[in-house]
Amino acid sequence: MSASPSTQRVLFVCLGNICRSPTAEGVFRKRVADRGLEHRIYADSCGTADWHSGKPPDARSIAAARRRGYDLEALRARPLCWEDYYTFDYMLAMDESNLEVLRRESPLDYAGHIGLFLDFAPDLPEREVPDPYYGEGDGFLRVLELVEAASDGLLAELLQHG
Repeated sequence: MSASPSTQRVLFVCLGNICRSPTAEGVFRKRVADRGLEHRIYADSCGTADWHSGKPPDARSIAAARRRGYDLEALRARPLCWEDYYTFDYMLAMDESNLEVLRRESPLDYAGHIGLFLDFAPDLPEREVPDPYYGEGDGFLRVLELVEAASDGLLAELLQHG
């Protein structure tokens, strides 16, 4: 990881780390880069399952992101690991199921924030980013819309409190 000790670190978490969480990572990283804040904010993503370790994001996620100006092709799936709790200040789940895993596996001394990513977009009716994997194409665009809104809210939060 290329972050300094004063960098705020954010981890996006879904089940397989090939659709929702890499989309969140890619969108958020671009938002951070567009503001010239890479030295202050670092983002990564992972899955609570290790089925896709080392694989790129789903081709449908890559295509949908590309249409909106985001590049996900260099990202690779990885599983959640114990060290993540000692590396990341924010661990943001895409849904309640993955949030439960984060909370259940969290060390007692974890001092960061564990929550739902969409909590940073309180004006949205959704509280969870739906998994588009088994659905049709529009689901990937909806994921992008939700992730963009939450990314803006998260960035505002980090800049206000960081």
